[in-house]
Amino acid sequence: MSTHLLTGAGSGIGATVAQRLLDRGDEVWLLARNAGRAAELRERFPGAHTLVGDLADPAKLSWALGHQSPPQELDSLLHIAGVVELGPIGDTPVKVWNDTLAANLVAPAELTRLLLPQLRQSRGHVVFVNSGAGLRANAEWGSYAASKFGLRALADALREEEHGNGVRVTTVYPGRTATPMQAKVHRQEGKEYDADAWISPESVATALLTAIDLPRDAELTELTVRPGR
Repeated sequence: MSTHLLTGAGSGIGATVAQRLLDRGDEVWLLARNAGRAAELRERFPGAHTLVGDLADPAKLSWALGHQSPPQELDSLLHIAGVVELGPIGDTPVKVWNDTLAANLVAPAELTRLLLPQLRQSRGHVVFVNSGAGLRANAEWGSYAASKFGLRALADALREEEHGNGVRVTTVYPGRTATPMQAKVHRQEGKEYDADAWISPESVATALLTAIDLPRDAELTELTVRPGR
């Protein structure tokens, strides 16, 4: 049985991954932004453990985890949570930049730092769910794409630094996926949302699980998942 900790289990890709891991008998830890959300996740995912830590305030993650009992060993850390606010750079206020970078980049960096001892102990795996916007920045996606370009750099540097410790690092770049975030993006774009037009969360989850299940003689460093329709 492997032990996994993931963010973003409340919906979409994260919820699918959490359920798949539980269904196969693994030990699953879910990060929740507050105690109420943690209780909701435990009810939704029977058998899962929870930790409380707000990705919107990465400076407090060290204090939060220091007052809880994270797993002693960790086979994978799965960064799936993310936020998005579209808009032209000329109209994007500092708060949107700070909030986006905090949740999408700084929090994953800090959470990884805090859990590296457990990952090294298990020769574990860090997975960053990035985005097609982490490879190409389109108009009105400036703040989100910047956070995802940064996330790619974080993953690449971490991979080089931790290779000698046996820690594997994978970045997954999903295209548009049928999640509540995608529905929000369509509203911001003023477009009609059709979930059937995009990748299912189950397909992205399969790609992610393929990476962490790969035998130890190999490492999937980057995976790009695109809509097949």
